[in-house]
Amino acid sequence: MDAQYSGRTVVVGIDGSDSALDAVRWAAAEAVRRGVPLRVVTAFDWNQEHPLGQVGLGSDYRDIMLTAARRQLAEAVAVAGETAGIEVEEQLVVGFPIPVLEAESRRAQLVVLGDRGYGGVSGLLVGSVSVAMSSRAECPVVLVRRKEDDSVEDRERPVVVGVDGSELSEAAVAFAFDAASRRGVPLVAVHAWWDQVLDRVVPLLDWDVIEAEEREVLAERLAGWGEKYPDVEVGRLVTPDRPARALVEESRRAQLVVVGSRGRGAAAGLLLGSVSHAVLHRAHCSVAVVRPPAEPKA
Repeated sequence: MDAQYSGRTVVVGIDGSDSALDAVRWAAAEAVRRGVPLRVVTAFDWNQEHPLGQVGLGSDYRDIMLTAARRQLAEAVAVAGETAGIEVEEQLVVGFPIPVLEAESRRAQLVVLGDRGYGGVSGLLVGSVSVAMSSRAECPVVLVRRKEDDSVEDRERPVVVGVDGSELSEAAVAFAFDAASRRGVPLVAVHAWWDQVLDRVVPLLDWDVIEAEEREVLAERLAGWGEKYPDVEVGRLVTPDRPARALVEESRRAQLVVVGSRGRGAAAGLLLGSVSHAVLHRAHCSVAVVRPPAEPKA
């Protein structure tokens, strides 16, 4: 774990949905693994002048909504309390979910969210708050994918990390090694190097040379991590495939997929690259999005 996050809490955002309670269970277990408190946060979205875009609902409606938010928070805290050894903090904040959680991320080591909430749009696998936080949070974000059960077999599945050869993926690799070590499971490092540009020059390629070069790229990015985490068994997958497709396929056999928030394919100014975005929506397990550490201000 990066030293800048040491001692900070794990934050989980809730909205009363079943997906949020799944996130609470995941976050509680993670907080225990990290030896830090769990902070359960809900945002009470109330516009005093025009609540929910309507006029004249008045303070009675506000009180009803506030009571509901407090009940949801109490339920989430109770669910978190089912995890042995957990220390739980709770916070109800007046404000919109995204800015509230963004502020929380500045003093958290991890923000955990459900992959869908009551604010989710029909047809999307990931809610708008989750997508926004994945690109704006100032600490790693985990989106918890709901499963029908939580078997021992699931808990023994590996952690998968996408490695694109850029320095920006270093933070994702660090997070993934730490996650695998804490869980006592293997790590699978995936380096998928196919690019659309190659489609036009396929007959000119020396596949053996390319594969050797790409294996070297992955080896360079993993160098030193085995010594730091000698307990982690590392598998390597170098494949001529689209990165998002390769990671989604590996997610079928994983308990967590870790991706960086930017990579060599990201456009300047975008905080969430196309690969990360695709994995968020299509992965078959929970996804961690890890941004590189912020550069110190001058």
